[in-house]
Amino acid sequence: MSDIKKTTYTADDIHVMKGLEGVRKRPAMYIGSTNSAGLHHLVWEVVDNAVDEALSGYGKKICVTMHKDGSISVLDEGRGIPVGINKETGRPAVEVVFTELHAGGKFNNAVYKSAAGLHGVGASVTNALSEWIDINVYQEGNIYHLKFENGGNLAVPLEVVGTCKKHGTLVRFKPDATIFSTVEFKWDTIASHLQESAFLMKGVEFVLTDEKTGQVQNFLYENGLVEYINNVNINKQPMSPVISFADTDEETQIDIEIALQYCSEDYNETIYSYVNNVRTRDGGTHETGFRTGIAKAVNDFAEQYKLTKGKKLEGSDIREGLTAVVSLKIPEALLEFEGQTKGKLGTPQAASVVSNFIYNKFTYYLLENKEFTINFINKCVASQNARLAARKAKEEARNNKKPKQEVILSDKLTPAQSKEYAKNELFIVEGDSAGGTAKKGRDRLHQAILPLRGKPLNTDSISMEKLVHNEEIATIINTIGAGFGQNFDLDDIKYGKIIIMTDADTDGAHIQTLLLTFFYHYMRQLITSGHVYIAVPPLYRVYKEDGKKVIQEYAWDDDGLEQAKKKVGGGYKVSRYKGLGEMDAIQLKETTMDPKTRLLVRVEIDDPFLAEKRVTVLMGRDAGIRRAWVEENVDFNKVDTFIKEVK
Repeated sequence: MSDIKKTTYTADDIHVMKGLEGVRKRPAMYIGSTNSAGLHHLVWEVVDNAVDEALSGYGKKICVTMHKDGSISVLDEGRGIPVGINKETGRPAVEVVFTELHAGGKFNNAVYKSAAGLHGVGASVTNALSEWIDINVYQEGNIYHLKFENGGNLAVPLEVVGTCKKHGTLVRFKPDATIFSTVEFKWDTIASHLQESAFLMKGVEFVLTDEKTGQVQNFLYENGLVEYINNVNINKQPMSPVISFADTDEETQIDIEIALQYCSEDYNETIYSYVNNVRTRDGGTHETGFRTGIAKAVNDFAEQYKLTKGKKLEGSDIREGLTAVVSLKIPEALLEFEGQTKGKLGTPQAASVVSNFIYNKFTYYLLENKEFTINFINKCVASQNARLAARKAKEEARNNKKPKQEVILSDKLTPAQSKEYAKNELFIVEGDSAGGTAKKGRDRLHQAILPLRGKPLNTDSISMEKLVHNEEIATIINTIGAGFGQNFDLDDIKYGKIIIMTDADTDGAHIQTLLLTFFYHYMRQLITSGHVYIAVPPLYRVYKEDGKKVIQEYAWDDDGLEQAKKKVGGGYKVSRYKGLGEMDAIQLKETTMDPKTRLLVRVEIDDPFLAEKRVTVLMGRDAGIRRAWVEENVDFNKVDTFIKEVK
């Protein structure tokens, strides 16, 4: 009877989840996911509250501490969360803030002109998804304390535990390990977030401490977004100093601050946008306004001074090589985000406000800086010419009745037979030995194999001429078939998946970073559109012979190894794969290449700022720094750690 479907739907079927039960039931609705990104979102919610106080002029220092017991704390110098009795609930206000969704002072313009915590659920969500959370409020000479446990249950009611001369709030919490796939906070992730906040808040100091390692890092910037751009473009060739503008729109009271810089040998467009110090990863109306305004400014200027011979520049021509930071402070009454994680701004007014702002400011800058303007317009025209030439060549190739013979620059490529490009996969494989095995184990119809001869070229700081004359890189470009740099066209790729398949060791990780650096600089859309993957081969094979039959299990980490031993049973043997070449074709196919059984990790750019920093560290000239980072951060005996770092 248990499988009989219920045909009636009554009032008794409606379940009302009390308090924070709904958050624990569907955490991804509030923090996006329950993986490492969601875990760190708990930190951002608490940090946002501290930032809001500093934005309002209360406090110049915010301290984040990673504790030895796996908890984390945030201390600010703000006014302190109110501890008086809230009239609506009859409970202390600080208790309400940490237990009720959509409760807080962010909805009152008299308290916060602009704030990151628009939805008012941050503190309560962090509480709901924590094993425990401990709050100290320093206010009016007293230290107020309360504590929650097991997802928001009040364990210690509000009490006065001492006196003090300071003001602010200290929030310390430990994430619930039964909810998250990992409860390990990452230094680099938190440091990057705090550094971003410091860039956005001139004169406010952020301090990050790790009690386990003793590491301490301070972030304090007096020149804000200018230092942000300089930090991002440290290894590039700028065409001018950082250009920055700031003002307040009188009608909407939206504060606008924009910094930008063009680099001569960069073919990518990098825009970091923020609203009330929260990164809008998916853009929104402010980014649309920025792109519209800067394109109009350049085209109007070029037309007025006849610099483009009547040919209108497209936005992509104008933004090639651009790095920009767009930061808005929007009053709560106008603030609209799409989703709790605030990934995209929806405020309609922001589009026109930012567009008019950057149009006027950048037009004036072009007029006042003739040397830069000439070089800049020439760069835009060169980009336009390259785009039009690429389009013409593509059209000629399509109209040519006699198809041109494909040029294979390396005889190592074994192509896929199918012309259904979306279903095809290109495996870029470490070494001839593994490449030969992969050829035998592949699906000939949809899988192509390209073995690498040694390590690829480091493309982080080389000339374009050297790049195209490197056989390995040239073969990859030709094989993917979509061009590179300014001529890259995602519509022309010949593979739905580009899969990097290397040994699970330091050299393998190095090859991955070299290839990802090339894709990042010259085919970034491959990554941002989700076409680049990392193959994850197993580390262990557990097996035993049972008569003529072989019983075997594979394991991708040490935890899986123990499970595999139990499944195989007594008398087992364990093989530790040191490389792909140690597997035969059948083993490689069923563990690493077959879509039904393999494990792939899609490469994503969750944090563009951190990605730029990572490329600088990993692909800089100091090989010692690169190797030290890989050895410190990548655990090749634990697949989930490996995956997190690759992503």
